[in-house]
Amino acid sequence: MDTLTGLLEGPKARGAFLLKSVFNPPWSLRVEDRAPISVVTMVRGDAWVLPDKGHPVQLRPGDVAVVRGPDAYTISDRPETDVQIVVGPEQRCNTTEGEDVTETMALGVRTWGDDSRAGASVMLSGTYQAPSEIGRRLLAALPVLLVRPAEAGDNPLVQILAQEISKDEIGQELVLDRLLDLLLVSVLRTWLAVPESGAPAWYRAQSDPVVGPALRLLHEQPGKAWTVATLADTVGVSRAGLARHFTTLVGEPPMAYLTGWRLTLAADLLREPDATVATVARRVGYSGAFALSAAFKRVRGVSPQEFRKGGQGEPLQRLSAPTQTVVLDR
Repeated sequence: MDTLTGLLEGPKARGAFLLKSVFNPPWSLRVEDRAPISVVTMVRGDAWVLPDKGHPVQLRPGDVAVVRGPDAYTISDRPETDVQIVVGPEQRCNTTEGEDVTETMALGVRTWGDDSRAGASVMLSGTYQAPSEIGRRLLAALPVLLVRPAEAGDNPLVQILAQEISKDEIGQELVLDRLLDLLLVSVLRTWLAVPESGAPAWYRAQSDPVVGPALRLLHEQPGKAWTVATLADTVGVSRAGLARHFTTLVGEPPMAYLTGWRLTLAADLLREPDATVATVARRVGYSGAFALSAAFKRVRGVSPQEFRKGGQGEPLQRLSAPTQTVVLDR
């Protein structure tokens, strides 16, 4: 399993919040929903995304922005436009004077704003409420704001999403979730493929003839009783050579990486309703529930049982310092 496959298994939308917003200038939204990740694209008109941490970027029709939370950001027709509406937790919308306009500005199925017919600006947005744990390792390396211009991407996805977002048909939520997933992953694939774009070291290391095969083995067989020696023997290099080369390219030793990957998988598996700590432990390479619980508590700050009840523990440590804003070449 490569890291992009891990991503596909990671932020899988389940009832994601999707909305078509329609405005006439001047307009400005302050987004304080603390969502872990959001996707924004313009269908008509331009907009500016102004993250609290990072440089503002202009969005043109077809451009796609991926905004990593939980920090707040502003979207407006122009950078200097005063904020008019604040979007809070659970997507409740209030004016700056405190008036709740969540319902009064509704314009139909998944449509919101000040004019459903003649709006100069039409924006599509999708918000992941809780990406699963496998995707966190890649999401933690994302810049605060990642923008893929229309000419660098897959415009049909944006158009299909624009056509589907206002429909109210059987299974529509599932259709929209999968379209959002495809749009997000297509942006991330573009980002990862661009040299010097800030992609995480452990992703770039996959192309290395020694470290790449070692990473794939750890991803595909996390439950195996790996040691540096057995891993080195399997990929056909010396133990010292693998340890040194892996640490240089990935940023941490092989067994430290494996521990992080196992606990990430464990966190995802623990969300399955029928899974026990003991069965999860065996699947990810721990001898039993006690061993997994000890490692989980040490790294995450909460026990597996506490995590299952909603305790998130310590946030995932960043393996690098991501660039705050990345705009892929137009």
